[in-house]
Amino acid sequence: MAGLSFAALGLDHRHIYGMSQGMIDAGCRLAGFWTAGRPQPLDGFAKRFPEVPRLERQAILDDPEIPLVLIAAAPQDRASLAIEALRHGKDVMVDKPGCITLDELQQIRAAVAETGRIWSVNFSERFEVRAVTKASELVAAGAIGEVVQTLGIGPHRLNAPTRPDWFFDRRRYGGILTDIASHQIDQFLHFAGASTAEISHAAVGNFANPGHPQFEDFGEIVLHSGAAQGYIRVDWYTPDALPNWGDGRLFIAGTEGQIELRKYVDVAGRPGIDHLFLVNGERCEHIDCSQAELPYFAKLARDVLTRGESACAQSHSFTVMELALKAQAMAEDRGLLARAEKD
Repeated sequence: MAGLSFAALGLDHRHIYGMSQGMIDAGCRLAGFWTAGRPQPLDGFAKRFPEVPRLERQAILDDPEIPLVLIAAAPQDRASLAIEALRHGKDVMVDKPGCITLDELQQIRAAVAETGRIWSVNFSERFEVRAVTKASELVAAGAIGEVVQTLGIGPHRLNAPTRPDWFFDRRRYGGILTDIASHQIDQFLHFAGASTAEISHAAVGNFANPGHPQFEDFGEIVLHSGAAQGYIRVDWYTPDALPNWGDGRLFIAGTEGQIELRKYVDVAGRPGIDHLFLVNGERCEHIDCSQAELPYFAKLARDVLTRGESACAQSHSFTVMELALKAQAMAEDRGLLARAEKD
């Protein structure tokens, strides 16, 4: 979308790199950025986008030539920044989690209804993964029949010395299910073709980081919608020997076949990323998805211009965050603190 300008508000998470590059690759122009202080990703952002000026936040909000802002501030600040931007007539793409409390989500819903602007959460484990694009095409074409279950795992590397203080405080980052598991909830609803789901089980725990008692390093969710079931496991246990930040995988079981995605690495196997394995009644194969498209960004740019919902339905973004927040609130704590209280 040549000519569409956007700006970044808050550079507290490295996801702002992919968010910004995705919009640039879609033909948009990064007009400027604002961030509070000097967060760790700032130097990397400046290296990637050296010509982009640092502006005052109010200047960005007041500029009618910037219709879209990307927000990757610390999680506890994302809702307030998004609401401020919406009320200044901006559409918003926000890093996940888009908010960290149900009250914040209610306020965002009200701001969207009031302004008619877009609030889109960048679920990067779907929107920035080419293998998911290909899997979506295969499922839509009936390659595995009706989806019966998804199993999504999201292991991450901790890199504790590089993390800011808010990262270890559940009150500031929202908890592991609010944060990471929102990706897997998004994928379950997407592949199940579901508008919502019921959560039948949720658990969290801190099993390996006693020095950070407000941190959760493990979480799981079981959910269902119609005939489809989902299991989600997320953690911060990626071993040092793995060559990347995490062996994220998605398994999709259907009535006539199955798909496995090895999104970021094929352990001791093929090089590169975006591996898809398809097995059904006629095919048993590995598919290299490195040339698949990433349509979310171009669609969002088009939605900003046409007021559409082709990138992601507004109701879907709301529902994913609502389910993640509800799972977090109901989760049983099985970690070090919970076990210490029982002893």
